[in-house]
Amino acid sequence: MTENLTQKDIFPTSQLEDAEGEGHNCTDNPTMGEIIGRRFSRRGFLQGSLAVSAIAATVGPLALVSAEKARAAGGSAFAFKEVEAGVDADHHVAEGYDANVLLRWGDALFADSPAFDPKNQTAEAQRRQFGYNNDYVGYIPLEGSSEHGLLVVNHEYTNPHLMFPGLVTIADGKIKQTPLSKEQVDIEMAAHGGTIVEIRKVDGKWQVVPDGKYNRRITATTEMQVTGPVAGNERLKTAADATGAKVFGTLNNCAGGVTPWGTYIMAEENFHGYFSGKLPEGHKEAANYKRYGVPEGSYEWANFYDRFDLSKEPHEPNRYGWVVEVDVLDPQSVPKKRTALGRVKHEGAANIVSKDGRVVLYLGDDERFDYVYKFVTADSYNAADRAANLDLLDNGTLYVAKFSEDGTLAWLPLTFGQGPLTAEHGFASQADVLIETRRAADLLGATKMDRPEDIEPNAVNGKVYVMLTNNSKRKADQVDAANPRADNAFGHIIEISEEDGVFSATKGKWEVLLKCGDPSVAAVGASFSTETTKNGWFGMPDNCSIDAAGRLWVATDGNSNKATGRTDGLWAVDTEGDARATSKLFYRVPVGAELCGPLFLPDDQTAFVAVQHPGDGGDDWSGHGRPSYYEDLSTRWPDFKPDMPVRPAVVAITKVGGGKIAV
Repeated sequence: MTENLTQKDIFPTSQLEDAEGEGHNCTDNPTMGEIIGRRFSRRGFLQGSLAVSAIAATVGPLALVSAEKARAAGGSAFAFKEVEAGVDADHHVAEGYDANVLLRWGDALFADSPAFDPKNQTAEAQRRQFGYNNDYVGYIPLEGSSEHGLLVVNHEYTNPHLMFPGLVTIADGKIKQTPLSKEQVDIEMAAHGGTIVEIRKVDGKWQVVPDGKYNRRITATTEMQVTGPVAGNERLKTAADATGAKVFGTLNNCAGGVTPWGTYIMAEENFHGYFSGKLPEGHKEAANYKRYGVPEGSYEWANFYDRFDLSKEPHEPNRYGWVVEVDVLDPQSVPKKRTALGRVKHEGAANIVSKDGRVVLYLGDDERFDYVYKFVTADSYNAADRAANLDLLDNGTLYVAKFSEDGTLAWLPLTFGQGPLTAEHGFASQADVLIETRRAADLLGATKMDRPEDIEPNAVNGKVYVMLTNNSKRKADQVDAANPRADNAFGHIIEISEEDGVFSATKGKWEVLLKCGDPSVAAVGASFSTETTKNGWFGMPDNCSIDAAGRLWVATDGNSNKATGRTDGLWAVDTEGDARATSKLFYRVPVGAELCGPLFLPDDQTAFVAVQHPGDGGDDWSGHGRPSYYEDLSTRWPDFKPDMPVRPAVVAITKVGGGKIAV
C-alpha cells in the first residue's frame, strides 16, 4: 500500500537530503561522542550541568546593549511571546511580528522575467527566475544601509516530484516516479546555484527591485574559474576543460557566507548525488571517490550529460565540493572556486576578521563521523582597499579540529610535507592534500563529529558555535552515563573559545552548550535549561545566526522526520548567565520543510529565513504519511492556490510597527 511508504523510499532527492550521510569515515579516530563521554564522566558531571557550565574567554571591550543588560540581570536576552510548537500546512511567527514572503521559487528577478507557469516550465525561464530550495541567505548593504542592499541566496537542490506535474504515477497501489526528460533536467540545472537580487524596504515592507543593475542568477552551467593550489591540476582535467582551471556550474550549494569585503560565498555540499556510472577498472580516483560516497546517483543528469557519468568523465567529481566566491558588484565577473579552502561536503563558510587582521572561515563537513575545519588567510584584510582583498582566499592555511578530553582543542594544519601529508602517503603536492581533504584529515587524527553543519563565530562574546545535527550510527559502546546517547538522533551544539580570543589561533577550548531533544524523555539526555518550555526544545540543529547583539539563533532540519510532533523552525537560544541553554520558539515552518538561513540585518530589525522543501512529507503531519507529490501535496504553501504547487521561499520577519527583533 502507498500509505506504508515514506517520502525517501520513493523519491531519490528526498533520500539524498534526509540520509544524514552514510558515513564514509572508516578510520579509528575517536568520535565526538566518545570525547564528550570520557571528559565528563571523569569530571563527574551530573546530567544537565553541561547546560550551564561556561568557558572563560578573553573578549575585548564591548558596547552594552539591551540584550547584555538582560544577561547581567540573570534573565533571558530574548523578549517575545513564544510560538506554539506543532505541525500544519502554514508557517507561524511569534505574536507581534509579521512574516512576509519576499521571494518564491519562480518569482521574477529581472524586468523581462517571464511569469511563473508551473505547467509550462522551461530552462530559459528558470534562468530569469528565483531558483529552487533556497538555503543560505546573505545581505550585502548598498551604501551601508540596512534597508537597501543585495540579497544573496543559495539554491541547494531540486525535488522534481514537487516541481513537475505528471511525473508521479500510481497503479495497483504502487507509486513511482517516471524518468525525467532532458528538458526537465535542464530546468533542474537552471534551478540550482544562487541568486543575487537588489531589495529595498519601502514603508516597512521589503520589495524586490527587478531592474537592479546587480541582479544575477548563477546556475549548474555557469562558467567558473578554479583558483588556488588545485588550479590546473591533472586531476581536474576533462574533455570539456583540458586546462583543469575552468568548471561549468556549481552544485548543491548549502549554507554560505558574505566576506568583509562584500563578496558572496557559495559552499558546495552533497555533490556525490549528481554522479552515476562506474570508474574504469583500476582507476586511481577510486579510493578518493569512495571516501566521498561518489557516485550516489540521486539525480538523472548523467542520462543526458556525459560529465556526470564516471565511465565517461572520471575526473568531473574532483571539480565539485569547493567553496565558490562571487563578486556581486560585477555582474559579469566569473565566480571562483577557491580550492585553498579544501574539498569536502561544505556546510557554510561563515567568517570573521581576527584580532591580527587575518580572515578566518569556519567550515563544517556535513556527514556522520566527519570533521570541523577552519581556514586562516595568509594576508590581512584591508578595509580601505576592497580590490586588495579579492584574492585573499587563495592563500592561507586550512586546519582541522582535534577535540581533547580535557576540554582543549587543537587546530591541525593540512599542509603538504608536514606530518603524514607526504609522498609516502600518496600526496605529491598541496593540490593532492586539498583534493583529498578528508583523507588528509583522517591521517592527522582529527575528531569524528556528528554531522558538523553551520559554524558561526560571534564577534560580541568571542565564541564559536558548532551545529552538530545528529548521528544515528553511534553505537552503544561509545556512550556512558554522562553521555547517554546511543543513536544520537537529536544532535549537539558545541561552543569553542579560541585561545586569547583570537579566532586565528591554533589552540582553544571547547564546551557543550546544549544536547538537543525532548528533555521530558530521560533516555534522550537533553540539557536544555529548566526554563525551557514544552515549545522551546528542539532537535537537529542545522544553521544558526548571530545577531548584532551577539545572541544565538538556531534553525533546525529533521524534526518532522523524527516524528517529534513539531516542524522545524527558528529558536532563540541563550548562551550567557543564568539563562544559558534556555530556548524559545520564534518561527516555525510548514509541514515537510526545514528552516535555512537565518539572517539578521545589521540593525536587527529584519530577520530573513529560507523555507526549504516545504511539502516534502506526508499529510498526517509527521513526515511519515503517504508521499507528497505535485498532484497530491501535503501543503500548497505559500500561495495556497489549487493551480500552484508548493514553493520554497524566503520570508522577511519584522516587528509590527518596526523596531528591533526580540527586544
